[in-house]
Amino acid sequence: MTEVAFHFNAPDKLAYVCRLARKAVRQDARVAVTGSRDDLRRLDRMLWALGASDFIAHCMDDADEAMQQASAVFLTADPRTSHHRDVLVNLGDGVPEGFAQFARLVEVVSESDQPDRARARDRWRHYASGGYAIVR
Repeated sequence: MTEVAFHFNAPDKLAYVCRLARKAVRQDARVAVTGSRDDLRRLDRMLWALGASDFIAHCMDDADEAMQQASAVFLTADPRTSHHRDVLVNLGDGVPEGFAQFARLVEVVSESDQPDRARARDRWRHYASGGYAIVR
């Protein structure tokens, strides 16, 4: 069963995901990140702007198959299309479709955005009602 973890109080969700992805990749995990197209594009630019020693091979879901396979981080609006099954990071508002295909799901929750926090509580209830053990 997928391990579900909530990471609360992120002052900047996209910067937090950059650090999270870097850490996961250093531990040889392959990561899919899902969210809105706008968030994914901003995250893509942030990942490209990392220093040379922190670079993370990544691509968007419109990249060719070879690039998707070669990239440690895959940015996609639909996680069901991901070849990466280690970690799914959710930046979206709802429960990502196909999350149960992943070994681990990480929900990143804003520090001060109250609507984001309310949507996270709804997702928490959804996972809990499905019998998922949730790590805080």
